[in-house]
Amino acid sequence: MLKTPYKIILASGSPRRQQFFKDLDLDFEIRLKEIEEVYPPTLQAEAITDFLAELKADAFKDELGDKELLITSDTIVWHNGKALGKPKDYEDAVAMLQSMAGSTHEVITSVCFRTNQKSETIHEVTKVTFTHFSEDAIRYYLDKYRPFDKAGAYGIQDWIGLSGISKIEGSYTNVVGLPTHKVYEFLSKL
Repeated sequence: MLKTPYKIILASGSPRRQQFFKDLDLDFEIRLKEIEEVYPPTLQAEAITDFLAELKADAFKDELGDKELLITSDTIVWHNGKALGKPKDYEDAVAMLQSMAGSTHEVITSVCFRTNQKSETIHEVTKVTFTHFSEDAIRYYLDKYRPFDKAGAYGIQDWIGLSGISKIEGSYTNVVGLPTHKVYEFLSKL
């Protein structure tokens, strides 16, 4: 088990991120705050996720103990010069998946590490290529797996990841929602 001089606070309601921390055998506590995830429209790609991860950390300003390390994160799908976050509704999810079918997109995750003394943000970019899939396949996936809490309206660990992804370049865990290797490396250096 990794030893760090800090008490680790994970500020994420994502069950996938929480499971990654458990799987890494990290001793951590979960603290949550509702944040309106709005960013300046001029930002693009990793500048968006960096901004949002830092915005989530800002919500805990003046609340951290001296030996506490807050970890926040944000993930988007970047496709055709546009950020795809969580779908607004079912039809938005259909449109997202149709737009990505038969093409390559990027999954970008930023992680902000903050103490009372300093803050550092890292990010990871993974390229994912989807095969062509039909609207019937998309609707089957959405009806059965309900990925409405996921950026880009899909989970690589779900049916669509098994049946519709032909290539991945980069970190698999990043596509799930956290570049675990980078998080562990950062914590190891504390």
